[in-house]
Amino acid sequence: MTQAHANILVIDDEPQIRKLLRISLVAQGYAVLEAASAQEGLNQAALQRPDIVVLDLGLPDADGQQLLVDLRTWSSVPVLVLSARDTDSEKVKALDNGANDYVTKPFSIQEFLARIRALLRQGSAHNQLEVPHLQAGALRIDFAYRKVYLDEQEISLTRKEYSVLALLAQHPGRVITQKQLLKDIWGPNHEQDSHYLRIVIRHLRQKLQEDAANPRFIRTESGVGYRLNIPST
Repeated sequence: MTQAHANILVIDDEPQIRKLLRISLVAQGYAVLEAASAQEGLNQAALQRPDIVVLDLGLPDADGQQLLVDLRTWSSVPVLVLSARDTDSEKVKALDNGANDYVTKPFSIQEFLARIRALLRQGSAHNQLEVPHLQAGALRIDFAYRKVYLDEQEISLTRKEYSVLALLAQHPGRVITQKQLLKDIWGPNHEQDSHYLRIVIRHLRQKLQEDAANPRFIRTESGVGYRLNIPST
């Protein structure tokens, strides 16, 4: 893939912004994909495998910060945040959530294009890392649509339950510490609130029909954390 043939996914609910970016990017030889909502953006990212995602944070169906978190559960595609939110705290949060760069609106189109070129120069190794779904025996996790299936039947999870399962699924077979799970999902101020995590793990196991004595999927490493087991077929 050369820069001139890169695919850029623009996720923004403002038609005029999408039009401006589309005209500017196409003029540089890029192919442009568009999405007006968070869910449409995640779907496009999974199906089209863009080389860069340009993300607005103020989306109609979900906050762009949450989209970043969801996207990073299965993809390392470079993300350029393009947002009217100009506070340092918002920028830091986006970068901590996985954004590669941040440009505030109103913006210079020349600076924007320079940032795109810089991200493309970092290479496209992320394409090898994208896994929009995970199969673990009878358990299947569809990261793009945030859906979980057990024996081909969809199961309903709360946001926290899904977030815990998705984080474990990012590193199947590896132990994720309680502290890391609490920090990534509840925030840095909750690293000691292990009871939150225990409650979510208990509910997850119930919904996954786990045998408490010998769980198939979520294994406890006593005093350390949890790991997602991949049952042998």
